[in-house]
Formats: sequence, structure tokens, C-alpha cells
Amino acid sequence: MSIINDPRVVEFNIRTDEMLINMGPQHPSTHGVLRLVLRTDGEVVLGAAPHIGYLHRCAEKIGENLAPRQWVPYTDRMDYLASMNMNLGWALVVEKLLQLEVPEKGRHLRVLVAELNRIASHLVAMGTYGLDLGSFTPFLYAFREREKILDLFEQVCGARLTYSYIVPGGVTGDLPQGWLQNCAQFLQELEPVVDDYHALLTSNAIFIKRTAGVGVLPGEMAVNYGCTGPVLRGSGIDQDLRRDGEPWYTSLYDGYQFAVIVQKEGHYPQDHDYPAVPAEAVLGDCWHRFYVRMLEVVQSMDIVRQALDKYAAAAGDCGTPIKLNHKLPPGEAYLETEAPKGQMGFYLVTDGSAIPWRVRARSSCFANVSVTSELCRGCLLADVPAIVGSLDIVLGEIDR
Repeated sequence: MSIINDPRVVEFNIRTDEMLINMGPQHPSTHGVLRLVLRTDGEVVLGAAPHIGYLHRCAEKIGENLAPRQWVPYTDRMDYLASMNMNLGWALVVEKLLQLEVPEKGRHLRVLVAELNRIASHLVAMGTYGLDLGSFTPFLYAFREREKILDLFEQVCGARLTYSYIVPGGVTGDLPQGWLQNCAQFLQELEPVVDDYHALLTSNAIFIKRTAGVGVLPGEMAVNYGCTGPVLRGSGIDQDLRRDGEPWYTSLYDGYQFAVIVQKEGHYPQDHDYPAVPAEAVLGDCWHRFYVRMLEVVQSMDIVRQALDKYAAAAGDCGTPIKLNHKLPPGEAYLETEAPKGQMGFYLVTDGSAIPWRVRARSSCFANVSVTSELCRGCLLADVPAIVGSLDIVLGEIDR
């Protein structure tokens, strides 16, 4: 018999005190130097306030003192898990200002490396998310396949993390001999491994129990907070700048066939009977955000295959990088691209010299992390890592 229902207990009062708990900034489940101040009542989180700025490096102000070619390495260090995509966004906005178009072969090369980096970023998101929830094996699987992508990037530009490969005007060098065959071989090896990922996490009963119905983000709230990328599409909002962006960016994907992954109402997959797992899916929860990334890996693999064929068939060169002292016409330009974590935007204002007058970056992760306080309210302490991990943030991009 519970002590609460014991008739021998004349009076039973439970009194609790609210506590403030610091999670981070040195915490593995915050995915960087993020500090979360949690207000708790026992195990229940009453509020969560994210504190950022521990990785601020004045990147935008530095961009106002360097030529566009010189600032490319600083974009690498924003989302350092998807540096090719950061390079691409900056190169495109400079080219938009200059009205400079890259040759056909260079266009396909950019799609090729950007989508490869999207796969690598999503693999890190998947592996570290399993680690956040206590599963070590997916982390090893994901990093094993990611290493093969880094090997390909090393063959291209000599770097494995911060590439500075895509620059305004083109790329720093063409693909080496035999690279296309190595990339095709990697895709062939990755395809059957995706099923292993789904077995390890997607349809794992314990994983579903930890993520189903947790951190529910309604579509309207996601839009109001400016969430983008898999976070937005996991809430049922059909938006992808590769299809819906402005022509200067969407023209990059002209001729490519791919599906925009958007989650709808449905059921959670179950390989076996596990009564603790809910049957009806709750749209916009942690599981849906994770599942969007898993399906996007397959789509990106298909895009890479198309890019391999288009690149091999294209004639000419990949473009010529602009010079360091290249004069910028007076004016302004802004462009957003669909990076792995969401919509990444770059803005620059020029006064006619070779150095921009103003440089700004719009971080997708900054908007995504801002919804943390809403998602964590009323959850349990153990759910906080699940919620933060499902947002797939990187602090290098948030703080800049």
C-alpha cells in the first residue's frame, strides 16, 4: 500500500522547492559551449533559458576588414560540420553582387560536394543523438561512414574539416583523377548501411519511447520562431530553399530530381511488440526531426549520383576564383541557402572598394535554439538532452 493511501497517516504534505540547474557550457549533450539554465521542480523542468556567446569570434566584423576571398575560411568555422555549405552560401552572395555566373561544370561540382557534406552533417547528427540518449553503437557507425566522406574531401582540397574549397568565382581546384569512381564506390557502400541505422535507432523501441511525443513543436510555432531546415519540416511545414528559394540559388539545382522530406501524421515504426511505445505519431516531436534527417541522407545520395553523371558529361572548366583585390560594385546583396541545419543567409554591403562595408550572417541554428525554452517547458530533466539533440545545433554558427 502506498504511504499516501495508508490510513495510519493522518496528514501527508509534500513540499518541494524550485532549483536552478546549469547544464553546460561544458556538457556533451549541449553540442557545443551552450549553457542552459534550467528551472526545475524535482524532475520536472519549469523553464529553460539558453545562454550563448561563449564562442563569439567577431567573424562578421572581421569580414568588414578582409576581401571576400580572404573571408572564406571564416565561413568554414561557422557550421564546421558542413563547411562546404557555408563556403557555398558566401560564394553565391558575392557572385550575386557581381552578377558572376559559374560554368556548368562548376555548378555540378558545387552540388556534388554540398550534398556530400549534407550527408556527413546528418551522420554526425544521427550518431551524436544516439550518444545523447545512451546508445554508443550508432555513434561508431556514423563516424565510420563520415570518415569516408572526409577522405574524399581530403583528396579534393587537402582538408578534412574546414575546406575553403568553394570560393567566389569557382573552386580552388578541379577533382583529382579517379575521384568520381571513389565517390561512386562510397555511395554503393553507404546504401546498405542506412538500413542498419534504421534498425539501430529509427525503429528501436527504446529510442522511440525516449523521443515520441517529446519536445513537440507545432508547425505554427516553428514558423513564428523562424525555425528552418529539418526542424521546420519535421513539424509538417513543406519548405526547402533548394526548391523554393530565389533563382540565384535554385538554378544550382536545375535539372536535378529530388523530394523534399516533410513529416506528416502517421505511426512510429516498430520491429517488434513493445507495449510502452505509442502507436499514433505526434507530429513535430523529437523522433520526427530525427527521421527527416535520416530520409534526407537517402535523397542527398540520389542527388550526388545525379551530380556525378552531370559533372562527367559537362565540358569546360569549373570557374576561375576572383582575385583578392577584385573591386566590388557599390550596392548590397543577400542570399539564403538550404544548409544541412536550416536556412543560412549572408548579407553584404559594398562601397566600391575591394573590401565590403558591412558583412552579416543569418544563422539557422540561432533561430532553432531559440525555441528550446518552449520545448523544454514541462518536460523531465532526462528529456532535455533529447530535445536539444533533436535540434542539431552547432555553436560556431550561432555565436560566430
